[in-house]
Amino acid sequence: MSPGIEFNAHIADIPIYPAAATYEFEGELVKLASNETPFAPHPQVLEAIESGLRNLHRYPDPAKSALRKRLSERTGVPAGRIAVGNGSCELLLASADAMLEPGAEVVYAWPSFSIYPHMAAMSGARAVTVPLNESGEHDLEAMAREVTMATRIVIVCNPNNPSATALPPDVIDAFVAGLPRRVAVILDEAYVEFSTLQDPDDSLDLLERHPNLVILRTFSKVYGLCGLRVGYSLGDERFRNAVDQVRQPFSVNALAQLAATEALNHVDEIERRIEQTVIERVYVESRLAERGLDTTDSQANFSWVSIGERDEDEVVNGLAERGVIVRAGKALGEQGRFRVTYGTRAENDRFFAALDELL
Repeated sequence: MSPGIEFNAHIADIPIYPAAATYEFEGELVKLASNETPFAPHPQVLEAIESGLRNLHRYPDPAKSALRKRLSERTGVPAGRIAVGNGSCELLLASADAMLEPGAEVVYAWPSFSIYPHMAAMSGARAVTVPLNESGEHDLEAMAREVTMATRIVIVCNPNNPSATALPPDVIDAFVAGLPRRVAVILDEAYVEFSTLQDPDDSLDLLERHPNLVILRTFSKVYGLCGLRVGYSLGDERFRNAVDQVRQPFSVNALAQLAATEALNHVDEIERRIEQTVIERVYVESRLAERGLDTTDSQANFSWVSIGERDEDEVVNGLAERGVIVRAGKALGEQGRFRVTYGTRAENDRFFAALDELL
């Protein structure tokens, strides 16, 4: 009997991405597991999407020209140095395809973003993981010590997911300066708008000093477009050319391009969302502290909560049974914790009501 179709040797090494579980619940489900914003897209963003519906018989612009031009105007980075992807995940996986191979190494902290382990597994490269420090922050000195002649990529997630911690730009600057120029440093800033340690534009200054630096950002978080999947990178033009070369030409759909381009026009709305998120961050973290639950110092739109000696499954499943979904720590790299996204005040109060029933 035939053994069936065959797959490459790497497929068994690629982990399953720990997507948030979906629970059946009779009533309104409070989703605080995926770091989504509770705010709907701006009305003019919705209008831009609707305007594109009549042209869906045409392929999207493979060069993402309008969006890259608008991003260039917003950031000051030339359009030729900007790559746009189907979420920043696509750009991370494309960078692995373009830069990693058997014998190469990629260095990143752990726990961190769950897509990073895919990069080594899919390419046959070696993943070198460095534990976070006791505060849940990147230990940059330890990461620098792990860089060898085989290192092709070093990733810094700032603010880090899932620990929510961040480092200021001057610390990142010194870290990149101490690494060989041949090593690509990917600074993953999916949550940078929520950080009180910097203005998002502060990181952009580092690009001129470090030609090996690539900054990743996304429209999935503060812009509220995770359902359309748009991310982008700012860096060397050779990086953009390389990631474009290894992926399909129409990876970002037409509606996503229209929505992201329009979203950049509404700075006041983004500032309002950031302010509201910071208010809820203070509220959630203070109420968790009142209940004796420790968290890291969040600079993101979520908290990384330690549950001490309590059973993690009982807490996470117990919340789900009460209509509140959070993300289990063991799925994200550290047992004995859970990650909870900040929702509206009503959603956050639903979370605490459910938590109080359990505790």
